Amino acid sequence: MIQGYIAQKKSMSNIYNDKGKRIAVTALLAKPVKVTLLRNKKRDGYDAVQVTYGAKGHIEFPPSNLETLPEVNSEITPELVFAVNDDVSVTAKTKGHGFAGVIKRHGFRRQPVSGGQSDRVRAPGSIGAQTPGKVIRGKKMPGHYGNKNMTVTHLKIVSFDQQNNLIYVSGSVPGHLNSWVTITK
Repeated sequence: MIQGYIAQKKSMSNIYNDKGKRIAVTALLAKPVKVTLLRNKKRDGYDAVQVTYGAKGHIEFPPSNLETLPEVNSEITPELVFAVNDDVSVTAKTKGHGFAGVIKRHGFRRQPVSGGQSDRVRAPGSIGAQTPGKVIRGKKMPGHYGNKNMTVTHLKIVSFDQQNNLIYVSGSVPGHLNSWVTITK
């Protein structure tokens, strides 16, 4: 089969396990995907299975076993790829927050209110020595916040809801509601 799956992020919720412990989960809508192309090392230089999702999208995943490759035009469900308690990583684009200052973007603290400067409370302060004559690359400054790819690792698959095509993953997943996420082993 394949080593990953594509899904849409839905709401967060809670599930109680058999011991009565509450687990925070994220529901991911994972409809069956259709295999459109098989890539091999001889022809393409690498092994992969291309699947379609949504209206026009497609994505490639490496095969988990070269002996059990799926057929072209066959459907793959998430239950064939994952099992309950599998350790997975989820990759998605984070929410965009626009332009943000250093307090929100990097977690800086406010400067003292007293001391003579009333308008510098949320400013970053000094940005470095005079010697280099420039701002050093990577300096924590105000700017665009969010809207970048992020991977959350070591999440567990808690359960499947086959009637509603949902996968319940423990913990939070990056992205906004209905955004596409990639789940990999």
